[in-house]
Amino acid sequence: MNDPRPIGIFDSGVGGTSIWKEIHNLLPSEKTIYLSDSLNAPYGIKTQEKIIQLSIKNTEKLLEMNCKLIVVACNTATTNAVKVLRSTYNVPFIGIEPAIKPAALKSSNKAIGILATRGTLTSELFAQTSELYTRDIDVIEVEGNGLVELIESGKKDSEKTRELLEILLAPMIEAKIDYLVLGCSHYPYLIPLLTEILPEDVKIIDSGEAVARQTKAILNNNNILNSNSVKVTPEFYTNIDPRVLSEIINANVNAYKVEQLDF
Repeated sequence: MNDPRPIGIFDSGVGGTSIWKEIHNLLPSEKTIYLSDSLNAPYGIKTQEKIIQLSIKNTEKLLEMNCKLIVVACNTATTNAVKVLRSTYNVPFIGIEPAIKPAALKSSNKAIGILATRGTLTSELFAQTSELYTRDIDVIEVEGNGLVELIESGKKDSEKTRELLEILLAPMIEAKIDYLVLGCSHYPYLIPLLTEILPEDVKIIDSGEAVARQTKAILNNNNILNSNSVKVTPEFYTNIDPRVLSEIINANVNAYKVEQLDF
């Protein structure tokens, strides 16, 4: 079992790199190709038809690059388009959706917050998951309007972002949530600010580690794991100015090159 073809990952911008990091840490010998569709960010305010169209565009670009598996590192794209992608293309897809189940099961206060885009919160898949696990839980759903745009413009640590988060989190704090579910792959980059604003007892959950474990499992199950132990260099592409994506992935070390690509 030695399949050196790359894993493809796409998101509506830079946020999915939070998923990429978990995959790269767990599977360092797997080559990864990351597509940042920042030109069309955010997906969360678009119609389902448009989200499907963009997801197909991204998928076909990754298939052109010979990807053996595709990670839809976007909650909105997963909840609105992954069913179509799986029925259209003969390649495994890994989706990402808000971690409602662990938050609901672990909550002592029986109150959880979900911060997500409108596209995720209004999707059929989200409604099904929420109905299944939160019948006896007080769920405070908040649309993170404006957060993706701030992150995409390199302002994730700005005072403007803090002020917006304080407004968005206020109803959750008032409801005494003890778990906050991050329903957008961009939002893990806000954890430092979230931690400062939320009460100390509130735990923050995102889906990154679970997605990485699922990716490894699917590679194994399909016999397409790369058994070579040599670390490989990931590739990053964006369809706008690459500076923000470069800053996100090279926060600690200037190791990876980001290329601008039309897609």
